[in-house]
Amino acid sequence: MNIKYLLSFLLASTLLFSCQKAAEKEASTATETTEQEFSVLSEQFADIKILRYQIPGFDQLSLQQKKYVYYLTQAGLAGRDIMYDQNYRHNLKIRRALEVVYVKYDGDRNSEDWKHFETYLKRIWFANGIHHHYANDKFIPDFSKDYLTELMEKSRVKLDEEAVDIIFNDQDLKKVNLNAEKGLIKGSAINFYGQDITAQEVDDYYANIETDEDQPIEKGLNSKLVKENGELKERVWKKNGMYGASIEEIISWLEKAKEVAENESQAKGLELLIQYYETGDLKIWDEYNIVWAKSTEGDIDYINGFIEVYNDPKGYKGSYESVVQLKDFEMSKKMAALAENAQWFEDNSTLDPSHKKADVVGVSYKTVNVAGESGDASPSTPIGINLPNNNWIREQHGSKSVSLGNIIHAYANAGSSGRLNEFAYNEDEIKTEETYGQLADKLHTALHEVIGHASGKLNPGVGTPKETLKNYASTLEEARADLVGLYYLPDEKLVEIGISPNAAGIGKAAFDGYIRNGLMTQLIRLNLGDDIEEAHMRNRQLVAAWAMEKGTKDNVIEKVQKDGKTYFKINDYNKLRDLFGELLKEIQRIKSEGDFESGKNLVETYGVKVDQEIHKEVLERNSKFKSAPYSGFINPVLSPELNENEEIIDIKVVQPKSFADQMLQYAKDFTTLPDNN
Repeated sequence: MNIKYLLSFLLASTLLFSCQKAAEKEASTATETTEQEFSVLSEQFADIKILRYQIPGFDQLSLQQKKYVYYLTQAGLAGRDIMYDQNYRHNLKIRRALEVVYVKYDGDRNSEDWKHFETYLKRIWFANGIHHHYANDKFIPDFSKDYLTELMEKSRVKLDEEAVDIIFNDQDLKKVNLNAEKGLIKGSAINFYGQDITAQEVDDYYANIETDEDQPIEKGLNSKLVKENGELKERVWKKNGMYGASIEEIISWLEKAKEVAENESQAKGLELLIQYYETGDLKIWDEYNIVWAKSTEGDIDYINGFIEVYNDPKGYKGSYESVVQLKDFEMSKKMAALAENAQWFEDNSTLDPSHKKADVVGVSYKTVNVAGESGDASPSTPIGINLPNNNWIREQHGSKSVSLGNIIHAYANAGSSGRLNEFAYNEDEIKTEETYGQLADKLHTALHEVIGHASGKLNPGVGTPKETLKNYASTLEEARADLVGLYYLPDEKLVEIGISPNAAGIGKAAFDGYIRNGLMTQLIRLNLGDDIEEAHMRNRQLVAAWAMEKGTKDNVIEKVQKDGKTYFKINDYNKLRDLFGELLKEIQRIKSEGDFESGKNLVETYGVKVDQEIHKEVLERNSKFKSAPYSGFINPVLSPELNENEEIIDIKVVQPKSFADQMLQYAKDFTTLPDNN
């Protein structure tokens, strides 16, 4: 063990010992809650709301199934440190030092400086690092460097000078920079590439890796690209490789899960996932995804691996992520109609016939209840997931789509902020949203994940979107999937298959909400003067702004002033649907043909720059609302009950006392990596 590794674990050990009593107290006071007792909202700080969720159906599982869920959840949490290090090279040492201060400092905890320190640490916990989870900006502390130095001295904790300076200086201000003029790699703090590597070198390196044209691997998905002695080299994330200590722990829990899997298919998938973690072989990753995509029997499923590439400005590197879930049988049965009719949606879409799939295979859709999340999925969580990401696997073997039912339920019951009344044009728009808005959101998520991401095909010989569309691939893919959902929400087909009660009402609520959000309300998440950086926000403005411009002649969407305030009013929902279909066709063409210039033009023209007058007005109108614009979750704790032989005889679900308690408990239980990796 080298010195840096030893120091890391000594620091972690100090924290673990210090928070032991607090953790034991939490475990003793955490209790199971009834539906009547349960409160979704836990706390709020900065621009964040911390929520709780329950796990419906967990008590009905057999002991074997409960063990399966528990082991998979522990496997996910074992990789928690990976996400911090992926997000930024200094994150682990900063987080650990501040955690020790939080536990050991015995000075004034009622001062404004301490409150600012506490908020800063909570923001780090929420974002898995010192950059905002969504806006990508580095957090600016509301306390001084001298104050932090004082806290560390009194808490007897050390943090190297470079890391202390990083907290306060203007270095590494963006986690992910998508502005090529600032340097996609140079301008990004994300820890996927060596600091001396250029974007062109990344492109050249991966272009020179030969792969099967018909069944390409996801190049670079599970590695950091570095330069050693002037030569580019991948440090692969695997056992005995980079992040090996975390991955060994992940494997140990996956081995336990394999022994209690519900069926042979699940066990086979876990066996391949373990082999992948052991070797880092991306061909085995593909083999695993094929088995996983086809494994649709059983009540329990999971996601685990280096998966989504949104955090990589070049679109190669997968962020670590884990979600463990239970099937919601009633909702899954109802929504299965979407997957069963996937071919109809493909055949009747606005795509050019040459870009449609002749045979949509293996599309699976379920509503699930989350049992635990980690990495890129926690504390900020998705509400819908569609995997695997590799296009040829999706085309030949199918995909799985899930809607996270209990997460959506928690969001819906977290309390109203009043923003609807402020930004909706009139009472009719408000009433439509109140009547159909929640269901419209659920259906849009389902269509986005099940039909949207699974639709369309690439032209023969065209590379993967991350190779052809590069830093615009994620935005364009999210826009494409959103447009599929928007196009079909007003369609009577949804009523026919029994998942929509009113096509016109659902469509109207969805269209109103999408335009209102894309052109106005999502801007509350940005500082005045900022461009839009995050892929999903870019996508929503792109779609809304494009439709606004293209519908000008027919006054499809009207910008109106009422009582000195700006609103966007839809005058023709049918024509707006046609515009959505037209844009969908174009974005699919861009993807199918790998047309980088057209894709770049769409995103840069409509998705990046913000109308500053509108933005200023939105921020002023929003200032009266106290509800934070972002939300995330505390995970329920799965607590094993043991007999005298240390065997698990049951597993109970308990709720942690607070966000801070859970983060400290995770630091105690899941410290697996050194400060520097």
